[in-house]
Amino acid sequence: MPRSLTARPPEELKLDPQRWDRAVALATSLTEDGTVPAVAVDVVRGDGCLERPLLCGRQRVADEPGSVREDAMFLVASLTKPFVAMAVMMLVEQGRLALNERVVELIPEFDAPPKRPMIVRHLLTHSSGLPDMLPNNRALREANAPLESFLEGTLAVTLDFPPGRGVQYQSMGFLLLAEIVVRVSGLSCSEFLRTHIFEPLGMADTSLGAPDDWFDGEAPRTDRIAEVAVPPEQQGHENWNWNSRYWRQLGAPWGGLLTTPRDLAMFCRMMLAGGVNGDDRLFSSATIAAATTNQLGSLREVPEADRRARAWGFGWRMNWPAHAASYGDLLGPRTFGHWGATGTMFWMDPDRDAAAVILSTQPFEQSGSHLGRLSNAIAAALS
Repeated sequence: MPRSLTARPPEELKLDPQRWDRAVALATSLTEDGTVPAVAVDVVRGDGCLERPLLCGRQRVADEPGSVREDAMFLVASLTKPFVAMAVMMLVEQGRLALNERVVELIPEFDAPPKRPMIVRHLLTHSSGLPDMLPNNRALREANAPLESFLEGTLAVTLDFPPGRGVQYQSMGFLLLAEIVVRVSGLSCSEFLRTHIFEPLGMADTSLGAPDDWFDGEAPRTDRIAEVAVPPEQQGHENWNWNSRYWRQLGAPWGGLLTTPRDLAMFCRMMLAGGVNGDDRLFSSATIAAATTNQLGSLREVPEADRRARAWGFGWRMNWPAHAASYGDLLGPRTFGHWGATGTMFWMDPDRDAAAVILSTQPFEQSGSHLGRLSNAIAAALS
């Protein structure tokens, strides 16, 4: 474990014993009553984390309760996006890229009059006008299409509104950000993340897309990946759903990260520490501050309600307390983090120097408010 993160008992993390026990009981009950197949939790406070992440539930949806592995890995869906954003921000602080550069200057094929005003800043703040998913997203997945096919579709797709005129969650914008990483750095986005973020932080169980060797041997690493309870539209489609080898290996920069609660805790600690990891500095404090501050205020034509109540940093979602997919009800306005469609969440509260990683295998749309309720219980335990 990196020197920046030390395993500590809950009391040394200043977790109120009674309230922490209540959070543990809630996580356990969610798996025992069938609401969620599996739940994993880690908490960061200062330079400490839980002695071991809380893990409860089932490794596979049809398994018996209590079967989840202590070394379980999770497909965290859109928690991938802040990592891609931080790869871009690393290039920015190195002087290799600027956020006001036009996307067409970096990706010349992205050349159509409505798209020419789009800048990198728009991609990072979901104000590009791109769609979340391509119209033929399902057909591409059914065909086990490579990322290049998704990129071709994104380069050709029609914008939903002019860049900078609105805010719309856009996974395909993060595909373009990953391509910008490729063209500026010369490395694939997966390789850039591995060498510049995962390895320096000691995130040994994290990868954007599972490499081939994870499937090899008598005990393949992929056996550690907890099975997701797929939504109805994916059921019966084992060749392309979230649990398929295809999706686990695709390395979608909008939702293909495989990781563990402890690895994510390491990343959270670095973010809370202003870019510092042990004796090393991974990012400048200015980079962290810019990435985790509301950046919609500088976009004059974005609707006022979005700037005020649905703010975005650079790849990081700020606290939206009145939104259905909030981080809960007890966190401050400077809290930042992200959600994932597979039933995952992490948030960082700089005012309390605390973070929580909450991973489940039940998609949010099917599971109501389980993540928000569990987040509330964890936040309440932070004395």
